[in-house]
Amino acid sequence: MAGWFFFMSDNLGRVDGLLQMLHDAARGRFPDVDGEVTFLGPLDAGLEAVVSFTGHAVIASRFGANAFFDLAPNGFGSALDPRLLLRMAGDGEVGMIDVTLVSFGSGVDALRPACDLDDHPRVAHARSLRSSVSVFADSDGLVTIGRGLAGRTEVSVELFGDRHGNGLGRRLIESAVGNVPEGQPVFAAVSPGNARSLRAFLAAGFVPIGSEVIVRPIT
Repeated sequence: MAGWFFFMSDNLGRVDGLLQMLHDAARGRFPDVDGEVTFLGPLDAGLEAVVSFTGHAVIASRFGANAFFDLAPNGFGSALDPRLLLRMAGDGEVGMIDVTLVSFGSGVDALRPACDLDDHPRVAHARSLRSSVSVFADSDGLVTIGRGLAGRTEVSVELFGDRHGNGLGRRLIESAVGNVPEGQPVFAAVSPGNARSLRAFLAAGFVPIGSEVIVRPIT
């Protein structure tokens, strides 16, 4: 069917291919606005995902294109059809549809490592999705940095208690970027409904490049 494009077949190529697409988009080089869908195999740890750019989507799943033939996914939005996501998940879980944001590390080591926050829910959530997660903190909040979707560098932040307002979220995000090597793309996934967090990331210099949803299938 027109609008479907098959990508690389070996596992290393799949992961590297999506990572390269994300890094290219971080630098303003986006996939063609062609309405097509790039199909890849599943990601590490059995996770699956749909990543959408303007006019082009990526479906990383154990299923090939034929499994979604009746739904006719395309790069103009229908790759996020709830029926498609539920088919990917089986009896598993479909995550939230998040805005994909990117910035670049400054390498200034702005935050101290925090070894006493391993039980924090934000840290546990990060480690359920990412590998090699490091935790940093200051008096206002904590930061996790790890390897996430397709091996990209991902950051998440959380302010402690009721410490909100006065630009604290933006400052914490700016500090987090300091713990990423200079010039290295660093990504964040933020729910569009979490307006406070989204505003803070945008104020800290992050730029939206698309959307994503992580699927944790059970077959």
